[in-house]
Amino acid sequence: MAYPDSAIPALPASRLTEMRARDPHEPHRVASSLELFFDLVFVVAVGVASSELHHQLSAGELLNGVLMYGLTFFAIWWAWMNFTWFATSFAVDDWLYRVVTFVQMGGVLVLAAGIEPAVEEHDFRMLVWAYVVMRVAMVAQWLRAAVSDRSLRATSSRYAVGIAATQLLWIAMLALPGRAVPFAVPVLVLAELAVPVIAERGRRTPWHPHHITERYGLFTLIVLGESLLASANAIIEALHSSRKGADAAAHADLLVSLIGLSALTLITAAALWWIYFWPPHHGLIGTLRQSLRYGYVHYFVFAGAAAFSAGIEVHIDALEDQTRLSRIAVGCSVSIPVALFVVGIWWIALSRFGDRVVNTAVPLAAAAILLSPLLPGDVALTAVILVLVVAVLVWRRPVERESS
Repeated sequence: MAYPDSAIPALPASRLTEMRARDPHEPHRVASSLELFFDLVFVVAVGVASSELHHQLSAGELLNGVLMYGLTFFAIWWAWMNFTWFATSFAVDDWLYRVVTFVQMGGVLVLAAGIEPAVEEHDFRMLVWAYVVMRVAMVAQWLRAAVSDRSLRATSSRYAVGIAATQLLWIAMLALPGRAVPFAVPVLVLAELAVPVIAERGRRTPWHPHHITERYGLFTLIVLGESLLASANAIIEALHSSRKGADAAAHADLLVSLIGLSALTLITAAALWWIYFWPPHHGLIGTLRQSLRYGYVHYFVFAGAAAFSAGIEVHIDALEDQTRLSRIAVGCSVSIPVALFVVGIWWIALSRFGDRVVNTAVPLAAAAILLSPLLPGDVALTAVILVLVVAVLVWRRPVERESS
């Protein structure tokens, strides 16, 4: 019998629960306190990845910064994905499950520590060994599920074998010469993405649509929270600038610009939150194809939201003349991540629940945001465009249409 998170019966401390598949229709299923605790380590990892992107962009290392951000954020997102989709199907609340989850959390913290050497020195050893820690724990979870639930033994075993095999390939990559690594990484990323596709053939794991979309919503709040930190940093820099004893008029202008940037960041983040949570998400997960699209396209939504905060930090550097980037490049550091977020969430959610007005306004808004760096005041223009999108969404109610 499956129990909601809030109704798991108390067990003696030494007892283990059979890890059987949970009912995908159980009522009142919400994120557990363990899942929320697990997410906290990703606050650290996302913050480090965003900070490294900021430093690379401000230093003018655009190609390296973007490519390495894409790779390191993939590592963060994929670690979170692996746990989240497993937990929605097989989570129990015994001591062993908790301890194995803590091991995975330790691996994420090691991953966060490995982002800087990966970005700046292309040294992937710590990232790979962090994944070894997480993968040993994840394989153990899938094997436990395979032993406990005979009906899903084949599916769980395919996951365990696929995860272990891809991890061995990542370890083997460390032995390759440096010039071969850029060619190996995309192949290994595709191998990672293929594991769920192969494992779910046959009998599918029982995803709980309300639970899984709640988990995605919570992670969206984490990545948008980075932009709030950037907004606060603008205020902090404004306070610092006001205490410097140089040209009073110049500092007054800088103070006004930083405070304005902080306000615009908050408005933009609030609009992105509004856009993301406008449609109900639980109806977007049905078939395997729908679930894979929802899960995988969220990489761009999450990565865009986290990169937005890095773009705001770049704008702060530009206001203080601490970046080598041109004005247009500085503008693109915000416009591209925001447009990526908007297009991603429109594709997987708004397009299904929006009418013709919504499905015209949102893509046009994303295109306008992409072009905003060509004009002065790009951050203000982006904020205005997003506020207009929110106004359209307030005007038009979400109505579910047939999905493809």
